[in-house]
Amino acid sequence: MATAPLLCCAPSARLDLSGKRVVVVGLGSSGRAAIRLALLRGASVIAVDKNDKLAPLKEDPAFHGYEMDRVSTELGPHQLETFLSASRIVVSPGVPLSEPILAYAMDSGIPTISELGFAAEAFPKAVKIAAVTGTNGKSTVTTFTGQILQQAGVRTFVGGNLGTPFSDAACECFKFPSDDPPYQAAVLEVSSYQLELPGSFSPSVGVILNLSPDHLERHKSMENYGETKCRLFERMDSSKLSIIPHADEFLRKVAYKYNSGSTKAWLGALPGVQLDSQARRAVVVVPTTKAEARLYLSGLKAVGSHNAQNAATASLLSLALDVGVDEHKLQAAIGQLTPLPHRMQIVGQDKKGVLWINDSKATNVDAAYTGIKGLADRKAVILLGGLAKVLDEDGSLGFKKLSDLLQNHRAIVTFGAFGEQIEKELKEANVSIPCFRSLTMEDAVARAEKLSKQGDIILLSPACASFDEFRNFQHRGEVFGQLATRYITSTT
Repeated sequence: MATAPLLCCAPSARLDLSGKRVVVVGLGSSGRAAIRLALLRGASVIAVDKNDKLAPLKEDPAFHGYEMDRVSTELGPHQLETFLSASRIVVSPGVPLSEPILAYAMDSGIPTISELGFAAEAFPKAVKIAAVTGTNGKSTVTTFTGQILQQAGVRTFVGGNLGTPFSDAACECFKFPSDDPPYQAAVLEVSSYQLELPGSFSPSVGVILNLSPDHLERHKSMENYGETKCRLFERMDSSKLSIIPHADEFLRKVAYKYNSGSTKAWLGALPGVQLDSQARRAVVVVPTTKAEARLYLSGLKAVGSHNAQNAATASLLSLALDVGVDEHKLQAAIGQLTPLPHRMQIVGQDKKGVLWINDSKATNVDAAYTGIKGLADRKAVILLGGLAKVLDEDGSLGFKKLSDLLQNHRAIVTFGAFGEQIEKELKEANVSIPCFRSLTMEDAVARAEKLSKQGDIILLSPACASFDEFRNFQHRGEVFGQLATRYITSTT
């Protein structure tokens, strides 16, 4: 029998689930990480997933060396007896709690927790945690915060809903003595799905960046969605810092319901972080430690005023963790921050001096609004389209929200499944700049290049999902980059 190399290094006190049966629901990356962690904690595991086409876990190299004789796998329809036999259930983010058999097991009193909460139980308490959630911008703020800490020499895990699951970080800690963990800090992107059952998760500092309609097919209402996000603060005490936008009255109201006793700070007011009107300077004040910083943001490489806000927010989180980051280290890191691909990513500049920007991650109107607003005074040809999200009973897509911003730009090119309806909504909103419709991304890019003038921007910020023409937003951004590169590298 193979023995997991991590398990033999773990003190017996960590085997808190010995003799317990853990059912892990959903075998994506989060579920698989939770299985590894359950094994390290001494449990036997039943791994379940409705997809009966999945390969056996024993064939996955990520499980090499683990005691797989303590794992059984059930693929296909869920079995009630499996769920009712569990000592506890761990739910992956993609599994809705309304799943009938899961809901029945929960109603029957079987302890159930998200993968986030399961990992938090085993993660070293000495490691400071910054948790980032919100409808838009959370991946960028998580990434920027991790980059600041790492450039400051802080041993940092960056992941969660972004990239590496939190359970994998907890597994890594089993290689080390409990009083000498491999990390000083962890920065986690946290989704609303993970916060439905957060367990004992209690970050040192938590932020909700914003809140706009999203995932309502699962949460049913904005009230439910907001309350789920605010569970981030539920177990935080006065030594910990909770942060929300100062101007968002709805979110403030909901947050106070769950903000049991944490110290409060603000986005857009002090204590917290406040930018000047041109987003070139930021003042950061941390009420829990009294630390302060005054930062210049003009050296930021990331495009858009919203990225100045993201960098300033990341600075607040880094300073609030109290792990040796000061004003000097923050300022040194600002100019080195690198945004994630497909988020206001500069593809290049063509022979006309036109700057091509890929913001394919803007899969809803609010995200596109943020990207377009960040262009300041430079005119742009803006590409909108794809598989839109219907917001209202009357079938409105919500694109009228962009109308005032668009008036200042060169032109609009719509494309994809909802291109015609987007064009119609913009005309109804009296958008006066030229608006053209193309069927495909390739056609839209060619049209945009012809419409652009010297010094313009061509921006892909589609405000739609990508699944009508592409596998995902990453694929869409890659195709846009390839098409843009034809013009960027052309010498004629």
